[in-house]
Amino acid sequence: MTTTVGVLAEPVTADSGPRRRRWRRAWRRPASVVGAVIVLAFVVAAAAAPWVATTDPLRTDWSKIRKAPSWTSPFGTDDLGRDNFSRVVWGSRVSMQAGVLSIVLAIAVGVPLGLVAGYYRGGVDQAIMRLTDAWLAFPFLILAIGLVTIMGASLTNATIAIGLGATPTYIRLTRGLVLATAAEDYVQSARALGAGDARLMARHILPNIASALLVQATGMDTVAIIAEAVLSFLGLGVQPPTPSWGTMLNTAQQFLDSAPWMAWWPGLAIFSLALSFNLAGDGLRDLLDPKDY
Repeated sequence: MTTTVGVLAEPVTADSGPRRRRWRRAWRRPASVVGAVIVLAFVVAAAAAPWVATTDPLRTDWSKIRKAPSWTSPFGTDDLGRDNFSRVVWGSRVSMQAGVLSIVLAIAVGVPLGLVAGYYRGGVDQAIMRLTDAWLAFPFLILAIGLVTIMGASLTNATIAIGLGATPTYIRLTRGLVLATAAEDYVQSARALGAGDARLMARHILPNIASALLVQATGMDTVAIIAEAVLSFLGLGVQPPTPSWGTMLNTAQQFLDSAPWMAWWPGLAIFSLALSFNLAGDGLRDLLDPKDY
Protein backbone atom coordinates (compact mmCIF):
# COMPACT_ATOMS: atom_id res chain seq x y z
CA MET A 1 0.00 0.00 0.00
CA THR A 2 1.40 3.28 -1.06
CA THR A 3 0.89 6.37 1.05
CA THR A 4 1.16 9.75 -0.57
CA VAL A 5 2.34 12.44 1.72
CA GLY A 6 1.45 15.92 0.58
CA VAL A 7 4.06 18.54 1.32
CA LEU A 8 2.87 22.07 1.43
CA ALA A 9 5.67 24.14 -0.06
CA GLU A 10 5.93 27.79 0.78
CA PRO A 11 5.65 29.77 -2.45
CA VAL A 12 8.74 31.65 -3.41
CA THR A 13 7.97 35.22 -4.36
CA ALA A 14 10.02 38.17 -5.46
CA ASP A 15 9.54 39.60 -1.98
CA SER A 16 11.89 36.94 -0.60
CA GLY A 17 14.72 37.93 -2.92
CA PRO A 18 17.73 39.79 -1.59
CA ARG A 19 17.12 42.70 -3.94
CA ARG A 20 13.64 43.26 -2.52
CA ARG A 21 14.97 43.03 1.03
CA ARG A 22 17.65 45.63 0.27
CA TRP A 23 14.97 47.98 -1.06
CA ARG A 24 12.98 47.48 2.13
CA ARG A 25 16.04 48.31 4.24
CA ALA A 26 16.57 51.50 2.23
CA TRP A 27 12.93 52.55 2.66
CA ARG A 28 13.20 52.02 6.41
CA ARG A 29 15.52 55.05 6.48
CA PRO A 30 13.10 57.95 5.90
CA ALA A 31 15.91 60.48 6.16
CA SER A 32 17.66 58.85 3.19
CA VAL A 33 14.45 58.87 1.17
CA VAL A 34 13.90 62.56 1.94
CA GLY A 35 17.51 63.29 1.01
CA ALA A 36 17.12 61.50 -2.33
CA VAL A 37 13.92 63.40 -3.05
CA ILE A 38 15.58 66.75 -2.31
CA VAL A 39 18.56 65.89 -4.53
CA LEU A 40 16.14 64.90 -7.30
CA ALA A 41 14.27 68.19 -6.82
CA PHE A 42 17.51 70.16 -7.25
CA VAL A 43 18.37 68.13 -10.36
CA VAL A 44 14.95 68.85 -11.87
CA ALA A 45 15.21 72.54 -10.95
CA ALA A 46 18.64 72.77 -12.56
CA ALA A 47 17.53 70.97 -15.72
CA ALA A 48 14.29 72.95 -16.02
CA ALA A 49 15.63 76.30 -14.81
CA PRO A 50 14.17 78.31 -17.75
CA TRP A 51 10.70 77.01 -16.88
CA VAL A 52 11.01 76.95 -13.08
CA ALA A 53 12.43 80.47 -12.82
CA THR A 54 10.86 82.52 -15.59
CA THR A 55 12.40 85.80 -14.46
CA ASP A 56 15.75 86.61 -16.06
CA PRO A 57 18.35 86.15 -13.27
CA LEU A 58 20.53 88.89 -14.82
CA ARG A 59 17.79 91.51 -15.24
CA THR A 60 18.25 94.48 -12.94
CA ASP A 61 15.41 96.64 -11.65
CA TRP A 62 16.46 99.78 -9.81
CA SER A 63 12.97 100.16 -8.33
CA LYS A 64 13.29 96.79 -6.51
CA ILE A 65 16.70 97.06 -4.89
CA ARG A 66 16.96 94.86 -1.77
CA LYS A 67 13.22 94.24 -1.52
CA ALA A 68 12.09 91.76 1.15
CA PRO A 69 10.49 88.45 0.12
CA SER A 70 6.99 88.91 -1.31
CA TRP A 71 4.46 87.11 -3.49
CA THR A 72 6.09 88.46 -6.65
CA SER A 73 9.63 87.77 -5.42
CA PRO A 74 9.44 84.89 -2.89
CA PHE A 75 13.17 85.11 -2.12
CA GLY A 76 13.38 88.89 -2.30
CA THR A 77 15.78 90.83 -4.51
CA ASP A 78 19.48 91.67 -4.30
CA ASP A 79 21.46 94.90 -4.35
CA LEU A 80 20.81 95.35 -8.08
CA GLY A 81 17.13 94.49 -7.98
CA ARG A 82 17.63 91.01 -9.43
CA ASP A 83 15.24 88.25 -8.39
CA ASN A 84 16.90 85.99 -5.83
CA PHE A 85 14.65 83.02 -6.57
CA SER A 86 15.74 82.96 -10.21
CA ARG A 87 19.36 83.35 -9.22
CA VAL A 88 19.18 80.48 -6.72
CA VAL A 89 17.52 78.21 -9.29
CA TRP A 90 20.02 79.06 -12.02
CA GLY A 91 22.83 78.79 -9.48
CA SER A 92 21.85 75.15 -8.93
CA ARG A 93 23.15 74.46 -12.43
CA VAL A 94 26.59 75.70 -11.40
CA SER A 95 26.61 73.54 -8.28
CA MET A 96 25.45 70.47 -10.19
CA GLN A 97 28.17 70.95 -12.78
CA ALA A 98 30.83 71.35 -10.13
CA GLY A 99 29.45 68.51 -8.03
CA VAL A 100 28.91 65.98 -10.80
CA LEU A 101 31.51 66.74 -13.47
CA SER A 102 34.35 67.20 -11.00
CA ILE A 103 33.63 63.82 -9.42
CA VAL A 104 33.35 62.23 -12.86
CA LEU A 105 36.82 63.63 -13.59
CA ALA A 106 38.16 62.30 -10.28
CA ILE A 107 36.74 58.85 -11.03
CA ALA A 108 38.04 58.86 -14.61
CA VAL A 109 41.58 59.61 -13.40
CA GLY A 110 41.68 57.96 -9.98
CA VAL A 111 39.95 54.63 -10.62
CA PRO A 112 42.26 53.42 -13.43
CA LEU A 113 45.34 54.42 -11.43
CA GLY A 114 44.06 52.68 -8.31
CA LEU A 115 43.04 49.64 -10.34
CA VAL A 116 46.51 49.28 -11.87
CA ALA A 117 48.25 49.89 -8.53
CA GLY A 118 46.14 47.33 -6.65
CA TYR A 119 46.29 44.68 -9.35
CA TYR A 120 49.95 44.75 -10.36
CA ARG A 121 51.40 45.83 -7.00
CA GLY A 122 55.19 45.86 -6.83
CA GLY A 123 57.03 48.80 -8.36
CA VAL A 124 53.97 50.12 -10.18
CA ASP A 125 52.03 50.22 -6.92
CA GLN A 126 54.89 51.96 -5.11
CA ALA A 127 55.26 54.62 -7.81
CA ILE A 128 51.53 55.41 -7.97
CA MET A 129 51.06 55.46 -4.20
CA ARG A 130 54.08 57.67 -3.56
CA LEU A 131 52.68 60.12 -6.11
CA THR A 132 49.32 59.90 -4.35
CA ASP A 133 50.92 60.56 -0.95
CA ALA A 134 52.62 63.66 -2.34
CA TRP A 135 49.28 64.71 -3.83
CA LEU A 136 47.55 64.28 -0.47
CA ALA A 137 50.21 66.40 1.24
CA PHE A 138 48.29 69.42 -0.02
CA PRO A 139 44.94 70.07 1.71
CA PHE A 140 42.07 69.60 -0.73
CA LEU A 141 40.81 73.18 -0.71
CA ILE A 142 44.28 74.73 -0.76
CA LEU A 143 45.17 72.57 -3.77
CA ALA A 144 41.97 73.61 -5.57
CA ILE A 145 42.63 77.30 -4.87
CA GLY A 146 46.19 76.98 -6.11
CA LEU A 147 45.17 75.22 -9.32
CA VAL A 148 42.46 77.76 -10.11
CA THR A 149 44.87 80.61 -9.44
CA ILE A 150 47.29 79.09 -11.95
CA MET A 151 44.68 78.22 -14.61
CA GLY A 152 42.49 81.31 -14.19
CA ALA A 153 39.16 81.98 -12.53
CA SER A 154 36.24 80.28 -14.31
CA LEU A 155 33.67 77.57 -13.68
CA THR A 156 35.45 75.13 -16.00
CA ASN A 157 38.80 75.62 -14.28
CA ALA A 158 37.16 75.38 -10.86
CA THR A 159 35.54 72.08 -11.88
CA ILE A 160 38.88 70.71 -13.09
CA ALA A 161 40.65 71.86 -9.92
CA ILE A 162 38.04 70.27 -7.66
CA GLY A 163 38.17 67.03 -9.67
CA LEU A 164 41.97 66.84 -9.48
CA GLY A 165 41.83 67.60 -5.77
CA ALA A 166 39.44 64.68 -5.22
CA THR A 167 41.41 62.24 -7.39
CA PRO A 168 43.77 60.88 -4.66
CA THR A 169 40.77 59.75 -2.63
CA TYR A 170 39.66 57.52 -5.48
CA ILE A 171 43.16 56.20 -6.10
CA ARG A 172 43.51 55.02 -2.51
CA LEU A 173 39.95 53.69 -2.26
CA THR A 174 40.16 51.79 -5.55
CA ARG A 175 43.53 50.30 -4.66
CA GLY A 176 42.25 49.01 -1.33
CA LEU A 177 39.14 47.51 -2.91
CA VAL A 178 41.17 45.84 -5.66
CA LEU A 179 43.60 44.32 -3.16
CA ALA A 180 40.68 42.71 -1.33
CA THR A 181 38.75 41.65 -4.44
CA ALA A 182 41.73 40.20 -6.31
CA ALA A 183 42.16 37.62 -3.54
CA GLU A 184 38.60 36.28 -3.93
CA ASP A 185 38.10 32.74 -5.22
CA TYR A 186 36.15 33.75 -8.32
CA VAL A 187 39.02 35.97 -9.48
CA GLN A 188 41.55 33.22 -8.86
CA SER A 189 39.32 30.75 -10.71
CA ALA A 190 39.04 33.07 -13.71
CA ARG A 191 42.81 33.47 -13.75
CA ALA A 192 43.27 29.69 -13.62
CA LEU A 193 40.93 29.32 -16.61
CA GLY A 194 43.21 31.58 -18.62
CA ALA A 195 41.61 35.02 -18.29
CA GLY A 196 44.05 37.82 -19.05
CA ASP A 197 44.79 40.82 -16.89
CA ALA A 198 42.54 43.18 -18.85
CA ARG A 199 39.60 40.75 -18.69
CA LEU A 200 40.09 40.10 -14.98
CA MET A 201 40.11 43.81 -14.20
CA ALA A 202 37.26 44.76 -16.52
CA ARG A 203 34.93 41.78 -16.03
CA HIS A 204 35.62 40.40 -12.57
CA ILE A 205 37.13 43.14 -10.37
CA LEU A 206 35.76 46.50 -11.49
CA PRO A 207 32.05 45.49 -11.52
CA ASN A 208 32.38 44.16 -7.98
CA ILE A 209 33.84 47.38 -6.58
CA ALA A 210 31.60 49.75 -8.54
CA SER A 211 28.97 49.98 -5.78
CA ALA A 212 31.51 51.14 -3.20
CA LEU A 213 32.84 53.74 -5.65
CA LEU A 214 29.31 54.95 -6.34
CA VAL A 215 28.55 55.39 -2.64
CA GLN A 216 31.82 57.29 -2.23
CA ALA A 217 30.77 59.57 -5.11
CA THR A 218 27.69 60.76 -3.21
CA GLY A 219 29.86 61.84 -0.29
CA MET A 220 32.40 63.52 -2.56
CA ASP A 221 29.60 65.41 -4.33
CA THR A 222 29.00 67.22 -1.04
CA VAL A 223 32.66 68.22 -0.81
CA ALA A 224 32.67 69.38 -4.43
CA ILE A 225 29.55 71.53 -4.03
CA ILE A 226 30.95 73.25 -0.94
CA ALA A 227 34.35 73.68 -2.64
CA GLU A 228 32.73 75.35 -5.65
CA ALA A 229 30.81 77.71 -3.38
CA VAL A 230 34.02 78.61 -1.55
CA LEU A 231 35.92 79.23 -4.79
CA SER A 232 33.10 81.39 -6.15
CA PHE A 233 32.87 83.23 -2.84
CA LEU A 234 36.59 84.04 -3.12
CA GLY A 235 36.19 85.18 -6.72
CA LEU A 236 38.02 82.15 -8.17
CA GLY A 237 35.03 80.29 -9.57
CA VAL A 238 32.02 81.61 -11.41
CA GLN A 239 32.42 85.25 -12.34
CA PRO A 240 29.63 87.85 -11.95
CA PRO A 241 27.01 88.42 -13.20
CA THR A 242 26.52 84.66 -13.70
CA PRO A 243 24.42 83.43 -10.75
CA SER A 244 26.22 81.17 -8.29
CA TRP A 245 25.49 80.43 -4.67
CA GLY A 246 29.02 81.36 -3.69
CA THR A 247 28.99 84.73 -5.46
CA MET A 248 25.54 85.44 -4.02
CA LEU A 249 26.91 84.90 -0.51
CA ASN A 250 29.89 87.12 -1.30
CA THR A 251 27.56 89.95 -2.29
CA ALA A 252 25.17 89.31 0.62
CA GLN A 253 27.86 89.72 3.29
CA GLN A 254 27.77 93.49 2.73
CA PHE A 255 24.03 93.65 3.49
CA LEU A 256 23.55 91.21 6.36
CA ASP A 257 21.95 93.89 8.53
CA SER A 258 19.74 95.60 5.97
CA ALA A 259 18.87 92.65 3.68
CA PRO A 260 19.64 89.33 5.41
CA TRP A 261 17.44 87.39 2.98
CA MET A 262 20.16 87.82 0.37
CA ALA A 263 22.26 85.35 2.39
CA TRP A 264 19.44 83.12 3.62
CA TRP A 265 18.53 81.41 0.39
CA PRO A 266 21.90 80.60 -1.20
CA GLY A 267 23.17 79.48 2.21
CA LEU A 268 20.11 77.29 2.74
CA ALA A 269 20.48 75.86 -0.78
CA ILE A 270 24.11 74.86 -0.14
CA PHE A 271 23.22 73.34 3.22
CA SER A 272 20.18 71.46 1.90
CA LEU A 273 21.89 70.00 -1.15
CA ALA A 274 25.06 69.01 0.71
CA LEU A 275 23.11 67.37 3.55
CA SER A 276 20.76 65.64 1.11
CA PHE A 277 23.63 64.09 -0.82
CA ASN A 278 24.99 62.65 2.44
CA LEU A 279 21.60 61.28 3.48
CA ALA A 280 20.96 59.83 0.03
CA GLY A 281 24.41 58.24 0.14
CA ASP A 282 23.50 56.43 3.36
CA GLY A 283 20.42 54.98 1.71
CA LEU A 284 22.38 54.04 -1.40
CA ARG A 285 24.92 52.20 0.75
CA ASP A 286 22.12 50.11 2.27
CA LEU A 287 20.60 49.49 -1.15
CA LEU A 288 23.85 48.26 -2.66
CA ASP A 289 25.01 46.32 0.40
CA PRO A 290 25.30 42.65 -0.67
CA LYS A 291 24.81 41.42 2.89
CA ASP A 292 21.44 39.95 3.65
CA TYR A 293 20.23 40.88 7.11
